[in-house]
Parts: sequence; C-alpha cells; structure tokens
Amino acid sequence: MRSPFFTLHSSFFILHLYTMTYSIIVPVFNRPDEVDELLESLCQQTVRDFEVVVVEDGSEKTCKDVCDKYHGKLDLKYFAKKNSGPGQSRNYGAERAKGEYLIVLDSDVVLPENYLKAVDDELRKKPCDAFGGPDQAHESFSETQKAINYSMTSFFTTGGIRGGKKKLDKFYPRSFNMGIRRDVYLRLGGFSKMRFGEDIDFSIRIFKAGYHCRLFPDAWVWHKRRTDMKKFFRQVYNSGIARINLYKLYPDSLKLVHMLPMVFTVGVILLFLMACFGRIMMVYGNPEHFYSWYWFVIASLAPIILYSLLIFTHSAIINRSLPIGFISIGAAFVQLMGYGFGFIEAWWKRCVLKKDIFQAFEKSFYE
Repeated sequence: MRSPFFTLHSSFFILHLYTMTYSIIVPVFNRPDEVDELLESLCQQTVRDFEVVVVEDGSEKTCKDVCDKYHGKLDLKYFAKKNSGPGQSRNYGAERAKGEYLIVLDSDVVLPENYLKAVDDELRKKPCDAFGGPDQAHESFSETQKAINYSMTSFFTTGGIRGGKKKLDKFYPRSFNMGIRRDVYLRLGGFSKMRFGEDIDFSIRIFKAGYHCRLFPDAWVWHKRRTDMKKFFRQVYNSGIARINLYKLYPDSLKLVHMLPMVFTVGVILLFLMACFGRIMMVYGNPEHFYSWYWFVIASLAPIILYSLLIFTHSAIINRSLPIGFISIGAAFVQLMGYGFGFIEAWWKRCVLKKDIFQAFEKSFYE
C-alpha cells in the first residue's frame, strides 16, 4: 500500500509536469497584423518553457485566424471577451495562465530571439518578484516611429529617467514589457480599472506591498509605439492626466522630475508670448527701440531654437538620418507638451477644483 508521503510526492511531481516557467499574456484590440509579428518572434525564442495567452478585448477585427496559424508551433491559448480595457484583459489572461511568472506584453512589440533567455538568466542570477525591460526601435519602423521612439527614450527628454542603469534594483515596469510572479500578481489583484496609468499604479502597489522589482536591461523589446503625432499626443496627454490621478492615490509617488514636462510647457508658452510681444513692439513701438525689441525677440526664441538643434543633432547622429532628426524635434515637443497639458488639466481639476476622479474624468475608467 502506498504511503501518504508517496501519494503527496507523486501528486506534486505530476503537477510540476504540467506547470511551466513563463506565461506570456497579450491583450489585443483590433491589431491582428501586429499580433502575427509578435507570435512569429515568439516562435524564434531560444528558451521554450512558456505558453502564450492572447486575450481579444472586444475587437471588431479579431486575430483568431492569426492565432490559429500558430497552434502546433506555440503553446497558445486564445480567449475572446467584451471590451474592458487592457488592464482587465491582462487580469483575465492571468486567471487562466499556469506559468510561475507572468510576462505582460503589448501587442505592438516584437521580441529578439534571446529575450526570454535574458529574463531567464537574470532570474537565475538574482531572483525577484517582478521585473521589466526597456524598448528599442527596429530598422523596419517608419521614420515617424523612430522619431517617437527617440523622444520616449532620449536623455534629452523624459526618456532619460526611464530604465537607467542606476535604477536596476528599483524599477517601475510598464505594461509593454513587464514580468511578475503569478502568485504575487493574483495576491495584489492585478491591474486596476483605471484607463490610463494602470501599469504605474500596479508597479507602485508592488513596491508598497514589499515586493522586489528590478530592471532587466538585456530583456528589451522592439516597441512600435504610435504611428503618427496625433495619436502620440493623445497617448502622452493621457499620461500627464494619469500622473496627477496617481498622485491623488499615492502622494509620495509624485517626484520633481514628473513636473519637468509641465515646467517645459509653461516655459515654451511664455517664451512664445514674449517673442510675440517683442514683435508687436517692433512694428508699433518707438522706432528708436526697434533693434532693442529685435534682440528681445531673438533672446526669447533662443532657448527653443537651441533645444531644437540639440534634439535634431542628437537624434540624427543616433538614427543616422537627417529626416528622423528633423521629425524628432516635433516628437520631443509633442511628448513634453502633450504630457504637460494633460498634467496641468488634471492638476487644475483634481487639486484646485477638488473634483474626484469620476467628476474630473468620467471616461478615465472602464465599467
């Protein structure tokens, strides 16, 4: 007769056979072509101990046919549900995943073949509860996408504070490339119903719960980001709103560096107003003071011009492209000022008018 210990040990062994290390969770909304590229890159991974959980978030243009192509190539599960936003779709996938670690990816990323190996190496070297990785631009990306990528990663924009080497042991991962132990994910309740900033909210809760989160610098992804400046502006504008909403939830989360885009935005507006005033005085003021006002206009615009030249030169060198350098000027201003305008609006509504988040931003939460 088998002993209870043998039965328990056998059950554990059988359970272990049916578990795996990584579950990759991908929420999708109307992006079948991008999912195809992501799944193809997953087929090339040198580490194979993973499953893929694709969650269709109420898409009109689904990726089911795309996923069907990869059955047999990947351990892939496809789920379709009503639209509830990426955060809730990640939670939906997490509840159905069986990996020890959950890796959350946006559908518009592509992985280099050693991505999972880099994650595996880091976890073997120094285990942690959660982690995240940086992103890069692929050669196939459009010039606008590369310029946007530059603005989001450059030292001369807010990209300089994201994923620096000094933050290896305290890194707040973003949902385009984020990993966490499944038991920790479920214990914390996953992502909130916030429409914007839900990944930062989750990262803050990870730290506040006492868990250890690190940056894995070699676990990077190619991230396509937005394809035009209008969509990019809306993205960063919402990020600015999210920062104030997060501040109201976690007052200690707001740092001086988070206010820099707002300062930049106000500064640019003031400099332009000064230049316009100087121009008016050149035309309608005392002719004897014409050159004084002329140099006043030049001095007002000089910081903007010098910053634009800095962005152009740096981006052109990094991307080895003059057109990308030129587009990067617009991308940098869109990123900083879009974020700044969102920050200012949210500050006015939440901190000055004292509105709660539902009064101030009725569309900021999913039902």
